[in-house]
Amino acid sequence: MQLSRVDLNLFTIFDAIYRDGGITPASKRLHLSQPAVSHALARLRELLDDPLFERRGHDMVPTPLARSIAANVASSLGGLEQLLQRTGSFDPGTSPRSFTIAMREVNELPFLPALVERLQRDAPHVDIAVVRIDRRDLEEDLQSGEIDFAFDVGLPLSHDVRRERVTSEPLAVLARKDHPSIEGALTLDAYLAMEHILVTGRRRGGGYEDIALGRLGMSRRIRLRCQHYAAACEIIARSDLIATMARSQAELGSRQGGTEVLPFPLEIPPLEMFLYWHANVDADPGSQWLRTALLELLRK
Repeated sequence: MQLSRVDLNLFTIFDAIYRDGGITPASKRLHLSQPAVSHALARLRELLDDPLFERRGHDMVPTPLARSIAANVASSLGGLEQLLQRTGSFDPGTSPRSFTIAMREVNELPFLPALVERLQRDAPHVDIAVVRIDRRDLEEDLQSGEIDFAFDVGLPLSHDVRRERVTSEPLAVLARKDHPSIEGALTLDAYLAMEHILVTGRRRGGGYEDIALGRLGMSRRIRLRCQHYAAACEIIARSDLIATMARSQAELGSRQGGTEVLPFPLEIPPLEMFLYWHANVDADPGSQWLRTALLELLRK
C-alpha cells in the first residue's frame, strides 16, 4: 500500500471516532456531517479490510486491529499538527485552537475560573479541556500531543519534558475547631496518634507527608481515602479526623466553617508544583502564549 494513494483525512476521522466512541460525537468534533464521517469510515474499512468499530448498543467498540493502531495514529497526527503549528502563527483573538491540560481535580478550583475569564477576554475562540492526569503515561501523552500541558508535583521525567516551578508552599493540617486532641497547638505526637483523611485519586500509597514521615521511621493511620477536598472538609468539620494538605488548599477548605488551619508539626521541605510541556512545542506560538498565561494564573 503506497502512502501517496491514501487519503490521510481518513485517519483523522478514525482518531476522532476512537477518542469519542461514536460517529455522532466525532462529527461534532470535526465539524462534519454524520453521513460524511460514516462514508469516510466505510472507505477506511475497505482500505484496511477490517470493520474497525462494531456497534454495541449506543457505543462503537474498536476491534483488535483498531486498538493496535490507535496509539500510532494519534501520535502521527499529533506530530503533523505540531509541525504545522510551529511553522504558522498564532493570533489569540482569532485562533480556534484547542488545548488539553492534565491535572488533579483539586487544582481546578483555584485557577480555572480565572483562566476562563482570560480566554473570554483575550482568546474567545480557544477551547480548553481539563482532564485527569495519568502519571504513568504523562511523558508519552505530552510527546504525542494527547495533552499540551500538565500541572503536578515534581516527577522523574526525561529532559524532553520541560518544566517550570509554579508554586512552593508548606503543608498544613485541617482539623475541626475545639478538637479534643488539640490544645492550642498540634504536636507531632498528637498528630501521629490521630486518624487521618488522605485526599487522592490513587488506589494505594501515601501522600507527600507520608514519604517525609517514612524517612524518619514514622507512620500515621489513614482512616479514610477520598477523592475530593470538599468531602474531606465536610467530614473534618463533623468528626475527629484530620487531613494534611498544601496550606492554600487548607485555607480554602476552612472557608466552609467549623474547621481551623494548623501548621504541619514537622519541618519538611515545602510542596512544589510544576507546569510540564514537551520540548517539541517549545517553538509553537500558540503553546508559548498559553504557557505564559498559565504560569501567570497558577502563580497568583
